[in-house]
Amino acid sequence: MASSIPVLIITGYGLNCEAESKYAWELAGAKPELVHFNDLLEQPFRLNDFAALMFIGGFSYGDHMTSGHVFALRTRHRMSEALGQFIAQGKLIMGVCNGFQIMVKIGLLPGLDSNYFDQKLSIMQNDCGVFQNRWVHLRFEENSNCVFTRGLSFMPLPVRHGEGKVFALDKELIKRIEALGCVPCRYADPATGEATGEYPLNPNGSLNAIAGICDPSGRIFGLMPHPEAYLYPENHPQWEVQKQQGTLPAQGLGLAFFRNAVEYLKQ
Repeated sequence: MASSIPVLIITGYGLNCEAESKYAWELAGAKPELVHFNDLLEQPFRLNDFAALMFIGGFSYGDHMTSGHVFALRTRHRMSEALGQFIAQGKLIMGVCNGFQIMVKIGLLPGLDSNYFDQKLSIMQNDCGVFQNRWVHLRFEENSNCVFTRGLSFMPLPVRHGEGKVFALDKELIKRIEALGCVPCRYADPATGEATGEYPLNPNGSLNAIAGICDPSGRIFGLMPHPEAYLYPENHPQWEVQKQQGTLPAQGLGLAFFRNAVEYLKQ
């Protein structure tokens, strides 16, 4: 049965993962609502009615001027006050793929020193130069405060992006992000479990194999792989092999991110 925990999922302008994202939150026990970006820009303080916010995947504004850039600019200029209040109230924000790109370009991530509206990082074109549509393996870091990744160790997830490389010219900034536990997940070698920069295990060449980032509080989180695309065991490309081996999970592993969020909000 769905709980009374309301989640806002922003839609429109090329975002295209609303159906599976909505279903993920429902399976986790929340009450998601799809809201068009235009409607939210007209009434940004509608955010006050929700406990969590999700920026979903897709190709917002056709990825013009780099992916997520236009969406981020409009959000920063029209919604900064409402978003700042939302964050100050201790609520959750999640971004996936294009949503992660948007959050980085708004400045929500890494959000150091409670500065959520100045861009510090970038997400650039994949080192391989082409769009990647494949499954990767993630390793989760125990030293992270990330609400969404609590209790996770390793997980396969699909990626679908042409610009996924986390990058910063300021190497000291990367060191600080690492020291604060703001890197909850990395691309990993499935054989060794070690973080890797090797293509295609790391599909984009991301610095330090970073696949996702959270703010120091752990309440604001984004990642390039798609957990909402692994809600059923059969979503995995080798599910038949897993079934024969007796390793097929009861549910898609991506659901864990959403369940962690709902459990946190219940507390």
